[in-house]
Amino acid sequence: MKTDIILSGVGGQGILSIATIIGEAATKSGLKLKQAEVHGMSQRGGDVQSNLRLSDGEIASDLIALGTADMILSLEPMEALRYLPYLNKEGWIITSSAPFKNIPNYPEEQALIDELKALPHVILVDVDALAHEHNMPKAANVILLGAASRFLGILSVEELRESIGRVFGSKGAAVVEMNKKAFDIGYAAADKQG
Repeated sequence: MKTDIILSGVGGQGILSIATIIGEAATKSGLKLKQAEVHGMSQRGGDVQSNLRLSDGEIASDLIALGTADMILSLEPMEALRYLPYLNKEGWIITSSAPFKNIPNYPEEQALIDELKALPHVILVDVDALAHEHNMPKAANVILLGAASRFLGILSVEELRESIGRVFGSKGAAVVEMNKKAFDIGYAAADKQG
């Protein structure tokens, strides 16, 4: 069993924190893991992308080939579409619907959403709105992970929730509980769509 995930977004959104949570859960459950990160210009709001490969067997490369990714997990809708050529035909796109307009010629929002909705396996969640609604603006990334969790067949929802506790444990019980709540909010939001 294997799962190949492309994580994408804009610098500062927390993509690499998502990779850490998934990677920690995979390691704890005995899976093999390879990761390749492209940080881009993260300090300036540039593209941030990571290839995350999980398997119960050997993994030859840390890069995901075109047409083979099982999931694109993105905190930005335009960035989700940027990596569409890597997605396999049965793969899922789990993305925030809220754009991060960091370029002057950013595409028209509705056109992006329409393009995403035309694809067969897409979950769109406004993680920024949910994070603000629940007074947890720094946890939008974990809300997105919660939305993706039921589509990550190689790891269970509970393994991911437990990983949140281990990853954020040094920051105190309140931070752990807030992130677990964020995860559950994302899971519920995706459940309404899936």
